Amino acid sequence: MNLTTFLATASTTTTSSSGTLASTLTLIIPIALMVVIFYFLIIRPERKRSKEMQNMLNNIQVADEVVTNGGIIGRVLSVKEDTILIETGSDRTKIRVLKTAIAKNNTVHEAPAAPAAEPLKIKKKDKPKDIK
Repeated sequence: MNLTTFLATASTTTTSSSGTLASTLTLIIPIALMVVIFYFLIIRPERKRSKEMQNMLNNIQVADEVVTNGGIIGRVLSVKEDTILIETGSDRTKIRVLKTAIAKNNTVHEAPAAPAAEPLKIKKKDKPKDIK
């Protein structure tokens, strides 16, 4: 069998529109599924982690206990826009680090309490009337 007969046979089998559509779908559907799986397993959790990390860095306060990426544990003495001054150990060594170098905040902050709802006041006029 020579190359021209092979190409002629291949072109006649793929010229039908339903065959072309089916072969195109069999190529596109697995790729689309891989993109969706990639999004839900990799991209979405990473966005959530980075949002939580940014929230943690923005909520660091003085006297919080933090851990740096290098493993240094200390208490926050001051917070500036992009740096934090921490105090480590009993010898009171002070270290200035970037906010992005903070890996974990060990201090638990309580969420602000929601304002209490007003109790319902029942007026004497609001009593149900007797059915006659």
